[in-house]
Amino acid sequence: MASKFTELAIDCADPSGLARFWCAVLDYEVAREDRGDGVVTIGSPEVPEGRDRLGPVPPVLTFARVPEGKAVKNRLHIDVNPTDREQDEEVRRLLDLGARHADVGQGGASWVVLTDPEDNEFCVLATRCP
Repeated sequence: MASKFTELAIDCADPSGLARFWCAVLDYEVAREDRGDGVVTIGSPEVPEGRDRLGPVPPVLTFARVPEGKAVKNRLHIDVNPTDREQDEEVRRLLDLGARHADVGQGGASWVVLTDPEDNEFCVLATRCP
């Protein structure tokens, strides 16, 4: 049997703030928040947690407070696909939420590179990918 991708852990300075941003981006909701540990987990309201569910599940994102800041370009990043609007409309929506444009050497690629409020790069794809 293989493993399932169920969670992405993201180190950050402000777990609650970053969780709010990504909830708005992904239409997720806060699943767990431990203010003592500074850890916030968000997930899709559409499905139960994935550990005991057969088949693919939307992964949860867990934000954990760490003292150090981001130093270099991410080696792992999130790609998002607009579900109900065109790419340029989605980019405008994300910029309004607090994202910023980023240049990581993408040139004339079909995707748009943005950063979240803590400068983590992510891409807005032009076409839907499975």
